[in-house]
Amino acid sequence: MSVQPDRPWVMRTYAGHSSAAESNALYRRNLAKGQTGLSVAFDLPTQTGYDPDHVLSRGEVGKVGVPIPHLGAMRRLFEDIPLSEMNTSMTINATAMWLLAMYQVAAEEQGVEPAALAGTTQNDIIKEYLSRGTYVFPPEASLRLTTDMIAYTVSTIPKWNPLNICSYHLQEAGATPVQELAFAMSTAIAVLDAVKDSGQVPDDQFEQVVGRISFFVNAGVRFVEEMCKMRAFGRLWEEITRDRYGVTDPKMRRFRYGVQVNSLGLTEAQPENNVQRIVLEMLGVTLSKDARARAVQLPAWNEALGLPRPWDQQWSLRLQQVLAFESDLLEYGDIFEGSHVIEAKVDELVEGAKAEIDRVQAMGGAVAAVVSGYMKQELVTSHAERRARIESGEMKVVGLNCYTETEPSPLTADLDAAIMVADPQAEANAIADVQQWRSERDQQAVDAALEALQQQAKTEQNLMAATLDAVRAGATVGEWAGALREVFGEYRAPTGVSGVSGVAEAGTELTAVREKVRQTGEELGGRLRFLVGKPGLDGHSNGAEQVAVRARDAGFEVIYQGIRLTPEQIVAAAVAEDVHVVGLSILSGSHMELVPDVQKGLADAGLTNVPVIVGGIIPDSDGRKLEAAGIAAVFTPKDFGMTDIMSRVVDEIRKANDLPV
Repeated sequence: MSVQPDRPWVMRTYAGHSSAAESNALYRRNLAKGQTGLSVAFDLPTQTGYDPDHVLSRGEVGKVGVPIPHLGAMRRLFEDIPLSEMNTSMTINATAMWLLAMYQVAAEEQGVEPAALAGTTQNDIIKEYLSRGTYVFPPEASLRLTTDMIAYTVSTIPKWNPLNICSYHLQEAGATPVQELAFAMSTAIAVLDAVKDSGQVPDDQFEQVVGRISFFVNAGVRFVEEMCKMRAFGRLWEEITRDRYGVTDPKMRRFRYGVQVNSLGLTEAQPENNVQRIVLEMLGVTLSKDARARAVQLPAWNEALGLPRPWDQQWSLRLQQVLAFESDLLEYGDIFEGSHVIEAKVDELVEGAKAEIDRVQAMGGAVAAVVSGYMKQELVTSHAERRARIESGEMKVVGLNCYTETEPSPLTADLDAAIMVADPQAEANAIADVQQWRSERDQQAVDAALEALQQQAKTEQNLMAATLDAVRAGATVGEWAGALREVFGEYRAPTGVSGVSGVAEAGTELTAVREKVRQTGEELGGRLRFLVGKPGLDGHSNGAEQVAVRARDAGFEVIYQGIRLTPEQIVAAAVAEDVHVVGLSILSGSHMELVPDVQKGLADAGLTNVPVIVGGIIPDSDGRKLEAAGIAAVFTPKDFGMTDIMSRVVDEIRKANDLPV
């Protein structure tokens, strides 16, 4: 008897870069190769509510995604792609309402009614305060925008998933499986409670709200544990939706999730090993039929080196296709049903997650746990413990801290050709484009639409209609976010660094570095002060946080003000705090613009004896250019020994002050 295989999951590639036109061409090529959904990556200015010509956008335009500041760019992004046939995922959070409104208007211009649109806006703002850092407004105001979007889509775009709770970045920030489960469910509870309390959704439609919430999770290389985590997610969601919210329809209680497998574990050293890591991580979310992902996107083997090329993305897509279409995986029921080992592990994860959910609820819920700094500090602590295990060798990472002997890799023989270089003209082109857009629109209509948006923001009205009016009038993402900033205010999330120790006890190496720090401080007339800075819009603060924690462990006085600073602000802090070293962390690819700006600012301020060190995803050729320009040291993911890094930092301080090394 022939077996009718299950339908495979939706296969996506997370993509977008340089410009709307270039990203459109990439999407059409990927769809032709068999990709079955679109996953749009937006650049950091679009994600954080700034136009390409804003001072904070310098170096960031078109780097980690595509700049879409206005309706004209959205039209170009989806030109010749029928939105009535697409399932489009948009990784957008703080500005999700704006992007959904532009997507709806672009679809209407194609003749597609809102009710026909299918897709997802990530729109999980809680995790932005904890991990990615692309928040714009304070938590309460952000939750209000999320609530308004959910209420709007339930009635107007019923096939849309208005909220995709994203625990992916929690794991990237160091979350254990229990923390990933608990913090994601706490976010869901916060949002669902807010929607209920808003009164915007009738009780008889609330099940539809629950049914349209989806999740976006991470899958690490411990694929048995990760598979159990997915089963635990399903069990917890079933219980919460049934018992807390009274959802009776089993379909509306179904845990629907997509996956981007882990990037945290990808290595710059022996990067070819990343291919098998990615495959193992994919198995964790596909092997178990009862907890199988609805959509999967895989990173590329070279993401720890720089921006993947189209060929690298194609390789990741082919990994999925081989599993789905060549293996027999989809021909069987759940192969783990009845396993005592699996059930015991799932029980353990569920029990741990429930205890953590109760702890967060006792604090007043997810928003309160963000504002207090509790959740962030827990993640920083977990990440510090993970790094300590790698450094000690307890946690083995092949090619990084064990089995490091290697043959030359043909994949990386020419490192400059092994990654894609962002278009150096992208930023200038985007600035010219947005300025031309502003010059050709009806400014009075824009001003009136933004004024109406602000007035409604001061009430409890749903802001989706006012946002659609602003899109149609020709406003930009920076103007929309700027108008709401004036009403809601700015926000700086807790860094989670205070009170965290990176090592339980100092070993011989750290003790030696502490002595170096102490002695050098005495020679220079006081305790050594280390400024850790995050210039630009890159909110991936994990590396900066771990450097700050280990620097404090090593005896430095640490100044770390969090994310999203201009070079001028970093220089001002260096002057005010009279620091001995400045460390810059940049993962977005904007290092060649922002690092020289900081370097020049320090020189202009007379801080010529303050060395600058840089860390991040920095291609080899860029690292050489930075060092040739006077940067004291460049660290990349292969430099995993934090204590060694601290020793090198002290050496650079000594050199800069003409002390013997």
